Amino acid sequence: MKGRIVVVGASLGGLRTAEQLRAAGWTGAILVIGDEPHMPYNRPPLSKEVLAGKASVGSLALRPRTAADVAWLLGTSVAHARLADGTLTLDSGKQITFDGLVVATGMRPRRLGCPGPSAGRHTVRTVADVEGLRAELAPRKVRVVVVGAGFIGCEVAATAIGLGVDEVTVVDPEPLPMLRPLGALLASSLRRRHEAQGVRFALGRGVVRFEGDERVTGVVLDDGTVLPADVVVEAVGSVANTEWLAGNGLDLTDGVLTDELLRVGGLPYVVAVGDVARFPNARYDEVPRRVEHWSIPGDTAKYAARTLVAALTGAVGKRPLFAPLPSFWSDQYEFRIQSFGAPLLGTADVRVLGGTPDDDIVVGYHAGGRLVGVAALGSPAAVAGAARYRAELLKQPVPTS
Repeated sequence: MKGRIVVVGASLGGLRTAEQLRAAGWTGAILVIGDEPHMPYNRPPLSKEVLAGKASVGSLALRPRTAADVAWLLGTSVAHARLADGTLTLDSGKQITFDGLVVATGMRPRRLGCPGPSAGRHTVRTVADVEGLRAELAPRKVRVVVVGAGFIGCEVAATAIGLGVDEVTVVDPEPLPMLRPLGALLASSLRRRHEAQGVRFALGRGVVRFEGDERVTGVVLDDGTVLPADVVVEAVGSVANTEWLAGNGLDLTDGVLTDELLRVGGLPYVVAVGDVARFPNARYDEVPRRVEHWSIPGDTAKYAARTLVAALTGAVGKRPLFAPLPSFWSDQYEFRIQSFGAPLLGTADVRVLGGTPDDDIVVGYHAGGRLVGVAALGSPAAVAGAARYRAELLKQPVPTS
């Protein structure tokens, strides 16, 4: 089998795609290009075990399951792609040709554009990010302001409390933490659990500037409140790494738009995987969405690899449309949030399936009367309760291409 597939992005999605290309029968060359100097590693523990000092950076390494003959080009970025010509230009100016291309460049943290010093302000995405933040939390006698009450913000707040820092305040324009993915019922319970651990909240508020000369000393909110801060963590969402694809006529308004087979721009030899891909999920509807859950890199890799190999070998046939069942979890203090399905689509109709908001609880999310997602908050027993609904969520028939 002749030809070369280039995977741009050397995180979990890139690694799993390389493995799945071999599993799908591709025997030609595979090159994976990544901008970090590390081989792929597991990111979820960064904001929890690694930041807390309970796990080493070395323990994050993802060991390839197969594809030992894959070539890796690390510490290198792709500056531009010419899809019609099948060429990539690296940041060094070198050009690389491809027969098939996998877009796996993922996301980077969004930064606040407020005026003020940059020293003392952190994001959490890479090993280097967490090593820098952990060093600043080490003295313990620090006041931490976390801007953003989503997954990363809540996890960092919980970890900082566990480290014994003096004070943790979480700021967010929403009225509750993790409101969008969980809905009001679980979000309210989550807030109470954080407050019981000592976290303070400034909800319904935005940040207008940072105080300090060479280093941040305070966070000024839109109502004039000033929060003293020795360390600030910006957890205000992500930006898709798609600049290298500009000029190819693609829809890059929110990640990379794909079709139901994960093909990009109608090109059979270009696919996208991971949280940079904005795809329709046939399990629910035809609306393309990005999904930033840990399960998605593996799910997209398996499907996209088969799409690409079929196109390059001429073995195209009918198969079910891409219809993953997303899942996520978040460990905070001694409890876990666990979800299966698409709760975001059913937050207008949330029903308690078991337990109570002040203890273990499992809730179901419904759209048009149909269960589209479940989430649990609490102990391992609650997580097991949510898992029992996974089979029901998988029953929905999936159309065939």
